[in-house]
Amino acid sequence: MKINIEDIKEKGFFDISIDKSVDLIKEINNLKKEKNAVILGHYYQTEEIQDISDFIGDSLQLSQEAAKTNADIIVFAGVHFMAETAKILSPSKKVLVPDIKAGCSLADSVPAVKFKKFIDKHPDHVVISYINTTAEIKAMTDIICTSSNAVQIVNSLPKDQKIIFAPDRNLGNYINSITGRNMVVWDGACHVHEKFSVEKIIDLKNAHPDAKILAHPECKKPVLLLADFIGSTAAILKFSSQDDTKKYIIATESGIIHQMQKKNPQKIFIPAPPNDSTCACNDCNFMKLNTLKKLYICMKYEVPEIILDKELIEKAVIPIKRMLELSGK
Repeated sequence: MKINIEDIKEKGFFDISIDKSVDLIKEINNLKKEKNAVILGHYYQTEEIQDISDFIGDSLQLSQEAAKTNADIIVFAGVHFMAETAKILSPSKKVLVPDIKAGCSLADSVPAVKFKKFIDKHPDHVVISYINTTAEIKAMTDIICTSSNAVQIVNSLPKDQKIIFAPDRNLGNYINSITGRNMVVWDGACHVHEKFSVEKIIDLKNAHPDAKILAHPECKKPVLLLADFIGSTAAILKFSSQDDTKKYIIATESGIIHQMQKKNPQKIFIPAPPNDSTCACNDCNFMKLNTLKKLYICMKYEVPEIILDKELIEKAVIPIKRMLELSGK
């Protein structure tokens, strides 16, 4: 079959049929060896993609792991800004994504042009941006943070230092509440963590009084007030493994439950439901755009590829290095 590379660049992935007899997992593993490629799978990916990935984790952790390898190709099964981060940290490697349209509602909530004007209105502020941002936003930022080290990064600055925090308002307000800061917070949010239903979580807790509620700090304040533990995806996973409780209500993207169950098969994990659905889970629409079929096609034809301008990479890597320096202390 003749493949039009320009068509894939426009559509985001090859919409082609594959013979049902093709063993996608076997072919993907063969392509990894053939092309010296490494697959990064975010915690929010489908179970089958997580299981075939070489590394599973949060976005920054995955990019750091990939940078340590001698792989020629990085295939990031996640969303667009994550693949950009991998390219920023490994500029000499080819970085691919299964579906270029796998974006991020949080990253999209802070357009570069508007953010530049916002920064200009606060010239005496240090800009701290969440890792969940585009390369353009990172290039405007003084220090990057993750949900794991955000409090540490903020506390590393003098108490009288004025700060802009972007883009997640829930995470920013949570940090303000526990650090006593008064950061200027950009009004952005993640569609997954915004949708959790307080009422349905309370109903679940009433039905399972022995369960602990674990929540990501991107959740709204009413959800966080219900939580027994608040932390990043990796921190929630770690807590659920080390804690003695046998049952948990999980208020973050439901993909993480696959790893929780693998590490703790004797425990019960209940996904917190969203407001706008009768289903018992809350998935990221963008993360779930990636499929095994798209992953196979992506690796076979080495598209879509993440291309970033050299100058943009040089600017965007500075706040990431600054974060690593501060968090290392």
